[in-house]
Amino acid sequence: MAKNKNLINIAASLVVFIVLAFLYSTPVLTGKQLFQHDIVQYRGGAKELLDYRADTGNETYWSDSMFGGMPTYQMGSQFKGDIIKKIDSNLNFLPRPVNYLFLLFAGFFLLGMVVVRNWKYALLGATFFGLSTYFYIIIAAGHNGKVNTIEYFAPLLAGILLVYIRKQYIWGFIVTTLFMGLQITANHPQMTYYLFLALGFLFLSELIRAVQKKTPMKHFLISSGIIAASCIIGVGMNSQRIMANSEYVKETVRGKQILDNESHTSGKSGMDKESMLMWSYGQLETLNLFIPRLMGGGSQEPEGKEMMSKVQELVQENVGSQAEMDRISKGFGGMTYWGDQPGTSGPAYQGAIVCFLAVLGFFFASKKYRYWILGASILTILLAWGSNFMPLSDFFIDYVPFYNKFRAPSSILVVVELLFPLIAILGLYKFFTDEKLTEEYKQKILLYVSGGTLGLLLILLIFGKSLLGFSTEGEKTYFPPFLLDYLVDERYKLFRIDAIKAFIYVAITAAALFLTLKKKLNQNIALVIIGAVSLFDLWTVNKRYLNDENYVDKIFAENPFQTESSDLLAEKVQGNPNLESILGNVNINKTLETIAEKDKTHYRIYNQTLGVTSETNTSYFKASIGGYHAVKLRRYDDVLNEYINNVDSVKTPNVLNLLNAKYLVFGGPDHPQVVPNPKANGNAWFVSDLKFVDSPNQEIKAIGTIDNKKTAVIASADKAYFADKPVQADSTAFINLTKYQPNELEFKSQSKTPQLAVFSEVYYPHGWKVLVDEKEVPYIKADYLLRAVHVPAGNHHIRMVFEPEVIEKGKWVSLLSFGLFILLSAFGIFWMNKNRKKEIAAEHKA
Repeated sequence: MAKNKNLINIAASLVVFIVLAFLYSTPVLTGKQLFQHDIVQYRGGAKELLDYRADTGNETYWSDSMFGGMPTYQMGSQFKGDIIKKIDSNLNFLPRPVNYLFLLFAGFFLLGMVVVRNWKYALLGATFFGLSTYFYIIIAAGHNGKVNTIEYFAPLLAGILLVYIRKQYIWGFIVTTLFMGLQITANHPQMTYYLFLALGFLFLSELIRAVQKKTPMKHFLISSGIIAASCIIGVGMNSQRIMANSEYVKETVRGKQILDNESHTSGKSGMDKESMLMWSYGQLETLNLFIPRLMGGGSQEPEGKEMMSKVQELVQENVGSQAEMDRISKGFGGMTYWGDQPGTSGPAYQGAIVCFLAVLGFFFASKKYRYWILGASILTILLAWGSNFMPLSDFFIDYVPFYNKFRAPSSILVVVELLFPLIAILGLYKFFTDEKLTEEYKQKILLYVSGGTLGLLLILLIFGKSLLGFSTEGEKTYFPPFLLDYLVDERYKLFRIDAIKAFIYVAITAAALFLTLKKKLNQNIALVIIGAVSLFDLWTVNKRYLNDENYVDKIFAENPFQTESSDLLAEKVQGNPNLESILGNVNINKTLETIAEKDKTHYRIYNQTLGVTSETNTSYFKASIGGYHAVKLRRYDDVLNEYINNVDSVKTPNVLNLLNAKYLVFGGPDHPQVVPNPKANGNAWFVSDLKFVDSPNQEIKAIGTIDNKKTAVIASADKAYFADKPVQADSTAFINLTKYQPNELEFKSQSKTPQLAVFSEVYYPHGWKVLVDEKEVPYIKADYLLRAVHVPAGNHHIRMVFEPEVIEKGKWVSLLSFGLFILLSAFGIFWMNKNRKKEIAAEHKA
């Protein structure tokens, strides 16, 4: 009977999660969809991939849509035999973002049931975790891979704790393996990496407990072995994805540097420190886990728009010269944000109640939890400071493997957002149920923590202006007093509102706990009060960042690159900032569409109107010189930095010709100007002059100055390629593209002499094969980032095909790993049932 009741409570909790997720996302009930900036960019960049999939039923692992061409592994490519991805898709069956919210709630509920085995506390903890503000900010931005990964944090930890703490080896193996596989499938290695930094503290904690004989060493070794096997199999189920990405990342900005200059050292792996640490959390800013607008909020908050309107009014009334206007413009950043980061969409608010209960949890929770959670929380907070705590950041960048592959250290706070709700419910459960904790101890800790917390809030409220400043150094330098004073006053008001709310929420929670301790309030009622107040707190804060304005009609979400304006479109925009960009880009989209329709040959477009490296509108209609992607190929990124981001009137056009930029688009989105470029080199050309250089620096410098239609820049290391391969000029020679697919190109060539064919195709040393008359031949890198192949005299058919071997190899490893998981799980369940039957039989005999 008790078991059935528990199952009913669990089922009811899952229904509550679905209801909460839909209530938060009510526009989906009317057919609207989320409008997410990064997903809009994805739709543009992945258009060629998606079209190829729809037209052929096959997958292309290379696309020319962005940055001259790149693998599609990080652009939504699909893999045959990818069973674990199908499981992930089935779990995310609800409409977006209901699916994410439900799995965030449900995943932590599983963790709560493992650690306290009480559905009430698990339900409470699920709302603590599932309503963490950062998750709603990244959903609004379109960081779907990130939130998809985070939703598997809690159940993965649940599986590990089943093994280590609950000694449920078989179920622990199944849960750990499954969610390890799903974690990797979600494909955000940075988030998974951060989680495992925290799990290292759990491993050390269990090792110390074993050494201290608080738990058997045999159990620790068996548990560690099971978890290691689970992780290996979980990773193995994603072999295609991992093998392809590990091969790819070596050639990207996350791999080794190629050039030597002020910010790069040749051969050094990872990004430069400035790029890595740009989004570093301020030390004092960490308190916005507790007070959301301690350092301000996001740029899209209603208060921010009102402040901007008032600032414009003040400037018009008080500024009388262009020089003063120019000075003020230098100091402008965000209206509502004054922290250390370049900008932010909102704070990583965890909840005043959650933070308060987490502090209590470090006093009340079992030692087997509290120390590793405390250690992991402290480390991740310190790492989130990034450039504001360089001794630790330097150590991790220089000595901790893979840490230098990731940017934006502030995002490591996702670990705290998992661990604070966990320690909160662990402490709360012990506070209510552990008879070993005396009433005197509970009352003393409750008094100290609540008194200290409320005292801190009072200090911040009274002395906030002097302690927090409410302005940046740039604003202090460039803003006149009338403008600075206005901003400081308005920002202080925002802070004060949130600080007062935090004071009230903490006071209510402390009072509920105190009254329960004095037997004047029922424990269940106290949990309802805490849950309701916390829900109200987090819900209202989250609505600042993910609300009804983020939802648009399906047509705009699925086709954000509109090419025709209309009264209906203007009516639907109705001041929605997310849709204003669609309306504002209609003219540039129409221009790009017209180019693509009039000239259906294969070429690239250089589009300066929206920012070369910050848009995929161009890619939606035609291959682009630019794009929007965090993991660009290193060589292409070097060329962008050298010639595209720093425009030179002679060198930049020379490089654009090399990249077959047949059309150049200038001006603004409203009035774009198309300039045909007849000097573009085309898809391929023959050269008879070779310029050998000794270093990558010389190579990249040379491509901006040479006549690249006649001369190719070749690294000295490739001189051996030309042994027995003479190159001679022939003014009548030609090479033309006869067939184009993103993963297969065909050319027809004719020459009286042997030639070097240079292709306006990005060099990538893995997976591309070049066949001359269907015989595979070696190819080399030319002009720093292009492919080149020696072509004998005569008429020839040249074919390039992208067939990465890692895909096929990875498929079989993935299938074998999944098969092993099923086999071991089935055997484990059989073994467990067999032993249970023996125990029942033994009980009957007794």
